[in-house]
Amino acid sequence: MESKLIIIRGNSGSGKTTVARRLQEKLGDGTLLVSQDIVRRDMLRVRDRCGNLSVELIQTIAEYGNGKCAYVIVEGILGKANYQNMLQSLLHSFDNNADVYYFDIPFSETVKRHETRENAHEFGVEKLKEWWLANDSLGIEDEIMLASDLTKDEIVNIMLEKSTNSKA
Repeated sequence: MESKLIIIRGNSGSGKTTVARRLQEKLGDGTLLVSQDIVRRDMLRVRDRCGNLSVELIQTIAEYGNGKCAYVIVEGILGKANYQNMLQSLLHSFDNNADVYYFDIPFSETVKRHETRENAHEFGVEKLKEWWLANDSLGIEDEIMLASDLTKDEIVNIMLEKSTNSKA
């Protein structure tokens, strides 16, 4: 089976996790979703630092899905400084059969989106500022920038159309 890799990156509160979950639901059974937050915070309980254990585990889980799942979605902040080499390696593992997305959203919009989240009470604007990575796209060919004027449903539809058309 040929697998399609979908990488969804962006700052905290941008909407990437919601979009990734909706996309997984639309793509159907057997779609593997690898969430940085689940791996790093819940499974390993490590800080997001250079060389943290989650980098290798995210790659291992995603590579497990290659050839077994039609779609493998990797989502998270996945800051370029700590994750670029791993993501490049994944792209190579999937023979560049991948779509790469970056939520290119201003900080003010991220704050608005964060305030609508179920877990907004867990951290505030100061933490968002601390975690903020400006202009953190990977800068790779065909990376798709997602602007703040798109709704989550529009983004899911863009991803769904691109992913299913390129596999046909």
